[in-house]
Amino acid sequence: MAPMGIRLSPLGVAVFCLLGLGVLYHLYSGLLAGRLALFVLGAGGGHDVPPDTLPEGTVDLRELLAVSVLAAVRGGEEVKRVRESNVLNEKAKGKTREGAEEKMTSGDVLSNRKMFYLLKNSFPGVQINTEEHVDAPDKEIIFWDRSIPEDIKEKIQPKEVPAESVTVWIDPLDATHEYTEDLRQYVTTMVCVAVNGEPVIGVIHKPFSAYTAWAMVDGGSNVKARSSYSERTPRIIVSRSHAGRVEQVARQTFGNKTVIIPAGGAGYKVLALLDVPDKKQEKADVYIHVTYIKKWDICAGNAVLKALGGHMTTLTGEEISYTGSDGNEGGLLASINVDHQALVNKLPDLEKASHKQT
Repeated sequence: MAPMGIRLSPLGVAVFCLLGLGVLYHLYSGLLAGRLALFVLGAGGGHDVPPDTLPEGTVDLRELLAVSVLAAVRGGEEVKRVRESNVLNEKAKGKTREGAEEKMTSGDVLSNRKMFYLLKNSFPGVQINTEEHVDAPDKEIIFWDRSIPEDIKEKIQPKEVPAESVTVWIDPLDATHEYTEDLRQYVTTMVCVAVNGEPVIGVIHKPFSAYTAWAMVDGGSNVKARSSYSERTPRIIVSRSHAGRVEQVARQTFGNKTVIIPAGGAGYKVLALLDVPDKKQEKADVYIHVTYIKKWDICAGNAVLKALGGHMTTLTGEEISYTGSDGNEGGLLASINVDHQALVNKLPDLEKASHKQT
């Protein structure tokens, strides 16, 4: 007999058990529905699930490299899709210091959304700086599945650093102006990871050729430097808008046989210094920029060059810190397999021209 004289009928017990099973069923089915929603909204064809909890306060740079590569590719998919739809929704977002109009398209916005939230959801404790503004209503449920590509596993060892020391720089669409002109070869998406202001991971992805270059300082890379350099006929790559002002000084410095290559996009220009298997990729020995430039444009290229033994500095040879403000003053000089300081010493006139333009 039950306590207090209450008799439990078999029918009552059965009803109670059925109700309990019903509650458990609804709870479990809700969990399954939530996981299914993440599966669909992640847009990963079954590859996106919430990441495991990382060690508190630390970040594994190898994992961050893997996510950075994935983010650049995902962003590139949006860039390519919008361009091929031919519905860019182009608009002006301001002017550069030189007075040129800065453009923004749906490709910039959608790529930025994919890249930012993939990185932010995977590493919520890391500071992320991006070229485009991120609105809260545009938040995406997108996660990393914790998988690391085999080529990264083979070349890169795990390395943990304090999360507070890490800053990620995103360029969701480099060469937007050329993008609107359908000059697709110049377009890249880029991710850079800086630790205490120093660039240590760089990813440069070309959406229209599906080529991705990545590198980690003191780790490894999937790209090599170009080995040939001729002091008699150096090839210098510069911005399309700056070609005229650079050419005169460059020829005075390096000789009349100097070849000037006008091009769009900082990512494209860095790749020109490397051994890239892309027929549309031009080749150069030195990359020069003579005006103010944003850090998300150059951080990834700086990290790649540094990992391969190259250099990217201001025109006076100063290292660039990827903390603080989002801009770099004093121009830009990038090289690899060249005496970089000798180049710096040859270019005082370009350094002066840089300050005149800022």
